[in-house]
Amino acid sequence: MIKREAASVLLDLARQFKAVALIGPRQSGKTTLVRNLFPEKPYVNLENIDTRRFAIEDPRGFLEQYAHGAVLDEAQNVPDLFSYLQEILDNSTTPGLFIITGSNNFLLQESISQSLAGRIAYLKLLPFAFPELVDRVTENVNELLFKGFYPPLYNQPLDIGQWYRNYIQTYIERDVRQLKSIKNLFAFEKFIKLCAGRTGQLLNMSNLALETGVDNKTISSWIGILESSFIIYRLQPHHKNYNKRVVKMPKLYFYDTGLACALLDIQSPQQLSIHPYRGALFENFVITEMIKNRFNKALPANVFFWRDNTGHEIDVLIDKFPHLFPIEIKSGKTITSDYFKGLNFWKKLTGKSKGAIVYTGNMLQKRSSGVTVYPWNKMEDLYQLLSKTPDK
Repeated sequence: MIKREAASVLLDLARQFKAVALIGPRQSGKTTLVRNLFPEKPYVNLENIDTRRFAIEDPRGFLEQYAHGAVLDEAQNVPDLFSYLQEILDNSTTPGLFIITGSNNFLLQESISQSLAGRIAYLKLLPFAFPELVDRVTENVNELLFKGFYPPLYNQPLDIGQWYRNYIQTYIERDVRQLKSIKNLFAFEKFIKLCAGRTGQLLNMSNLALETGVDNKTISSWIGILESSFIIYRLQPHHKNYNKRVVKMPKLYFYDTGLACALLDIQSPQQLSIHPYRGALFENFVITEMIKNRFNKALPANVFFWRDNTGHEIDVLIDKFPHLFPIEIKSGKTITSDYFKGLNFWKKLTGKSKGAIVYTGNMLQKRSSGVTVYPWNKMEDLYQLLSKTPDK
């Protein structure tokens, strides 16, 4: 088993709270992690039809079997179970009694907020972060973007394209129908592919609705479905405007670049070398890695972007209140003066000198201007810097 960065945090939460919810996309490694960390606990898969029926029809009788705790996998399938769990947790003083996993953030949080608020800790587990795979993956960034980070692709030899096609189909047939009754699955699949074509772009729902052939309300609902299932996320613009008009629309990204590549019908890493979406996909990779770094520590994402109405932009703003740390992302391998334009503008605008650039080259440079240039495979050094509050 590949060691997960979230493992120690999950164990720590289980020592403090009576229950812990581990949530994330399907196939992100949740079940493998909890079964390895809590081998003494009975494992209950609530996607099993017979087990689920028992839990739905006789929740008290079902839970009586697990008086000493259990791992409840895909618990969002039996939302009424949480009301009965509340009584058990209130009558117990044992930490880490139940470990609950789920791949549907909306359904799980809705059930927990109604019954277990204040009794349970949350931890989000996304597919592998690059540091978890650093000794197992190629140094070719195109191959990494194409393959993505889902654990099954690293556990056994699989056809990458075929695996993603099956993943997309399974997701549509199972999760989408569970969340919302969508009659036009063809339109929904077209919508997901159109989202992939907007990776790294401002999310214009009206334009997306027009191309999909549905109304804005439907697009808003479908965006929510993809977010709840950890397929996409919206990177929010930072609210601080420095006396300028700023863009208020979020940007659209995928939690995994391999899935985005599959939806874009990219069929090999070699295609990425000249593909028009390579820059957006590399940007997607860097930003998602920053989010994984936070989620693996049970911290909320503090990642934003900034753009004014004249086109000046910072790819990433890390909010380390009261300071903001700017980061630019460049998909080229050669450091040029153009890489620094955005940060130079930010310096003039804010009076702050520190910042960073992440690029696909292999040379780390610490410039006298206060900007550090990081290779894409040395982002852990950047995380170390971000763990300290910048002073300027």
